[in-house]
Amino acid sequence: MTEKKIIPLADIRYAARVPHIPAQLQAPTGLLADRLARPLHDLRISVTDRCNFRCSYCMPSEVFNKDYAFLPQTSLLSFEEITRLTKIFVAHGVEKIRLTGGEPLLRKHLEVLIGMLAQLKTPQGKPLDITLTTNGSLLVKKAQALKDAGLQRVTVSLDGLDDAVFRRMNDVDFPVADVLKGIEVAHKVGLAPIKVNMVVKRGTNDAEILPMARHFRNSGVVLRFIEYMDVGATNGWRMDEVMPSAEVIERLQQEFALEAIDPNYLGETAERWRYADGGGEIGVISSVTKAFCGDCNRARLSTEGKLFLCLFAHQGHDLRTLLRDGNFSDEQISGAVAHIWQGRDDRYSELRAALPPDASVPGSDGARRVEMSYIGG
Repeated sequence: MTEKKIIPLADIRYAARVPHIPAQLQAPTGLLADRLARPLHDLRISVTDRCNFRCSYCMPSEVFNKDYAFLPQTSLLSFEEITRLTKIFVAHGVEKIRLTGGEPLLRKHLEVLIGMLAQLKTPQGKPLDITLTTNGSLLVKKAQALKDAGLQRVTVSLDGLDDAVFRRMNDVDFPVADVLKGIEVAHKVGLAPIKVNMVVKRGTNDAEILPMARHFRNSGVVLRFIEYMDVGATNGWRMDEVMPSAEVIERLQQEFALEAIDPNYLGETAERWRYADGGGEIGVISSVTKAFCGDCNRARLSTEGKLFLCLFAHQGHDLRTLLRDGNFSDEQISGAVAHIWQGRDDRYSELRAALPPDASVPGSDGARRVEMSYIGG
């Protein structure tokens, strides 16, 4: 007898609760706060769990190989479902949308989604701030269409300028020159100011810190150095591979005069510095050595509709079930979102910072943390 192939209609990748619908629904006021008085302001939306790179700190090839089962198309939120949820979040105070992945530009017709999101307005009638994080590999082809659809800015991940180092880190032999060309095209079409994020791993690419700074100085690009983080469970994270941001700044100051500057807004993840001679700006993101949980105002929506309240979460909230059930109104889903955020007390990085390097954070119960490629950085 021929063996039947079973194609799953849905995929529960991580533990997720179906949210409770409160009996008393409160109308959104645009001022939703969690238990630690942190407002809901940013929504990061993962549009795909796939990526064409295999960076060791995010999607190591030993795990994400040809046999890895990525989410089936039926599990992904449609553009209409994403837009419906975004409208609900905007009513609760979200003003900034960041599209992420995986590699978001692998999602077909992404510019259609951007155009739909660009039509939304805050309760005050302001357009949303719509940004996108990408590895830059497809920017040459897609930058103009993204800009035309309503995308405002891009952040490009680039972990070094030395081609051998970069090819080794992306693990798919992708040349650095193609990413630099993508950044150039994005700048020309107006997706600016562009930010470039470099994840620094001690002993792997820390020799690229100064070359990166030299290259992007006076270019208008904001270069940001990110501490190698213990996100997920597959990247083999070790504390001795973390280069603290303070050490990055010390290395930069050996060559450049830097001045600390104020954050642009409450909840900004990067500490900002500028070159004293006016050569531009850099930033450092110190999520390991200097936690910024205290003003974290970001919610994360996975590509299959799970709401996560922290980058280091091990459980999400299944909004997709509410969307697809057919029995729940926008008002009821809005009430569920409000209930979830108002109960939020996540502060993983602060708790981890107070513990020995190998200790488990209380409350995690040894559960597997969500992978960065699933909910974005």
